[in-house]
Amino acid sequence: MAAEASQSAAEPAATPASISAAPVIPTTHWTQPQGDQRDDEGEEDYFDDGDSALGDDAASTTASLSASILEYRTLHGRTYHSLQGTADHWTPNDDAHLESMDCVHHLLTLLFDNKLCLAPVPEGPKKVLDIGCGTGIWAIDFADAHPEAEVIGTDLSPMQPEWVPPNLKFEIDDCTQPWTYAENSQDFIHIRYLFGAIEKWDELYQQAYRACKPGGWVEIVDPSVNLRSDDGSVREGTAMYDWGRLFNEAATINKRSMSMVDDGKRLEDFKKAGFVNAQSRRFKLPATPWAKDHKMQQLGAFSQLAMEQDLDGYAMFLFTNALGWSPQQVTVYLARMRKEMRDMRMQPYFIVESVYGQKP
Repeated sequence: MAAEASQSAAEPAATPASISAAPVIPTTHWTQPQGDQRDDEGEEDYFDDGDSALGDDAASTTASLSASILEYRTLHGRTYHSLQGTADHWTPNDDAHLESMDCVHHLLTLLFDNKLCLAPVPEGPKKVLDIGCGTGIWAIDFADAHPEAEVIGTDLSPMQPEWVPPNLKFEIDDCTQPWTYAENSQDFIHIRYLFGAIEKWDELYQQAYRACKPGGWVEIVDPSVNLRSDDGSVREGTAMYDWGRLFNEAATINKRSMSMVDDGKRLEDFKKAGFVNAQSRRFKLPATPWAKDHKMQQLGAFSQLAMEQDLDGYAMFLFTNALGWSPQQVTVYLARMRKEMRDMRMQPYFIVESVYGQKP
């Protein structure tokens, strides 16, 4: 299969004809982004609510979304966000993947000793941004823990719950486009698991630096996609060994890197963006519950659950679109992955890195 992969990966495959628009899905809990780059006079609204079916009451508190944002693409039975601007995220936005994302949140909270962030955010933050908020679960937990804060979660798709803390709102936004938040406006900016989604990381750091208040903090968390082992059980020829290699190869073709943690440059890049007191913390995250230590075993169980919940969703888009694999090839490879993940003789782990810095 590895040989097939390298042969198939020579040229990016064209977008399959099976991608089509899904029906428009109504929403009631999203608002248009607000910020210093939009004003009330002489500028068109970002979202047109002229056709809103939500009624006057709902329209007074939320802006309706343009239909194109909710025309999800379908690929091999999975849905993905609509193509807007430069955004082309590689993971699905359907229920199976959302459950996996929630599992990731729980395992990262456990990994960080029940902390929602590692940056030393002062007590009583007033404005907080969660960029690429996914299911919104981190933003919900942070808003609950900090009722004094105004928390905003942004994402490409409206896939968050409707019932959320009163100090939290969600906005559809593409973080690769110019941010609409005022300069020096945010006490804390949280960015997590955008690996493979960003083409120009330096521009993202610069936008976060601009929006952050002096004295405020920005934290970004990502994993390495390479599976490792200390005992040599993850070795060449195994599906686990190929996992990181294939994802990095696909990401390179897709022009959106997944190697930031392995490159070891993020701390330096944070400092170049202007942040001070910058720190990098790296953690070993077992991919399966092989460890004897109780906490590491728990982490491995959550990690395995998160992956097995949607292995198909993680691999299908990149492996078919970038590497040129058929869906059948992906299915066969993932069967090998599942078999190895259930083999406790193997001791795989990921590296997760948190980098945070303060605006002077």
